[in-house]
Amino acid sequence: MAATSFSPAARSQDAPRPAKPADSEAQSKSPANANPAAAALLEKQELQRAIDSAENDRAALVRNLEEFLKKYPESSQRSQIYRAIVESSLQLQDYPRAMNYAERMVSLKPDDASITLLSIQLLERYGDAAGWARAISYCTRVIDQIERAPIADKSPHVSQQDWENEKKHNKSSLLLVRGRLYQKTNDLPDAMRDLQASYALTPSAAAAQRLGEIAESKKDANTAILEYARAFALADGTNGTPSRIEMRRKVGNVWRLAHGGSEDGLGDDLLHTIDDVAASTAPPKTARNAGRKDPYDFILRKADGSPFPLAGTKGKIVVLNFWATWCGPCREMEPHFERMAARFSANKDVLFYAMNCDEDESLVANYLQEEKPKVTVLFADGLESALRIDSFPTTVILDRSGKIAFRKEGFDPDTVDKVLAEAVERVSQGGQAPPPPDSASISH
Repeated sequence: MAATSFSPAARSQDAPRPAKPADSEAQSKSPANANPAAAALLEKQELQRAIDSAENDRAALVRNLEEFLKKYPESSQRSQIYRAIVESSLQLQDYPRAMNYAERMVSLKPDDASITLLSIQLLERYGDAAGWARAISYCTRVIDQIERAPIADKSPHVSQQDWENEKKHNKSSLLLVRGRLYQKTNDLPDAMRDLQASYALTPSAAAAQRLGEIAESKKDANTAILEYARAFALADGTNGTPSRIEMRRKVGNVWRLAHGGSEDGLGDDLLHTIDDVAASTAPPKTARNAGRKDPYDFILRKADGSPFPLAGTKGKIVVLNFWATWCGPCREMEPHFERMAARFSANKDVLFYAMNCDEDESLVANYLQEEKPKVTVLFADGLESALRIDSFPTTVILDRSGKIAFRKEGFDPDTVDKVLAEAVERVSQGGQAPPPPDSASISH
């Protein structure tokens, strides 16, 4: 432990070493020490000597600091000394000593959340039942601090929304830890309460896994399958979180036990759960054009964010290709759509637009930079719902009155150019486009 982490400035090469008194006990009783300034200086010198004499030996540092604390139990530096002992003890794998001094830090500074969290982590990992009980009380203390934190504590550089989100995340994390601790003490009702509250605030694979384990221990197969499936959907295996492989094994095992040894139906169940989790964890998206049904009432956005009222296309033939960045067939459809746009470019009454439908719009800029589409890109902004687009790619042609004159989900790479060209020609002449052939098409 470097001296600079808690001690007076570390001794430099040119700094004089403090003189070692011939008789420390005699000096501590000398008249000079009746002077508070002299006593403080002596304490500072002895602390520095305890650090220096340990050199790079952590065990020696711990011994020296504990001897120092015996002599100066009320030292103004004791919080930093406690931390140094904790860190050195962890390096030495002396976990009982580390926990002891971590809790001394908590007693010294009960309102210091970072110190309390350190103690909680140590007690959860290395403690016994009594230690877990104390850790539960520490979790409760920090959760109360989070809930009581006034808006005045917010940094002026942080928005209120970000501040609220951080509070929500921190509370969710503490509820997860307290839920694990209740589980360790076999207090399953309180464990479930905290784990469910944690998941409700911030859905996580860790909380879902624990809830699945509790349900499995109670022989509640249906709940265990649901929670393990949620954990599977959220798992990434980083930072000690569950891995998807681990969750696949858990959910598969419970499913087989509940279904006579078969996994029939498990795949569909997992897909439904993944969709549900994705919907519940997606960031809230502004409902653009909510309630509108007539395409001409929609105000869309260009890729640069500028508004694009569809009313400006009234009286023209509008060809729309609905796509998403994650859709492989959409990439294959793109050059066909661009060829059609180029083919009709001289006809100012026919307009082509590529309609992006990504939930996460942050993916779009990089995609456009990489693909460099030649057709104007617009965000669908709810038009896909109004036109009931439920697969990608889907091509729609609106006639001059804004009515759907042609629709095709997916595409056949061998016929799409011919089919689309004929459809545009027919709608341009005032007729309905013929229905697309029933040949196999590519869609996602």
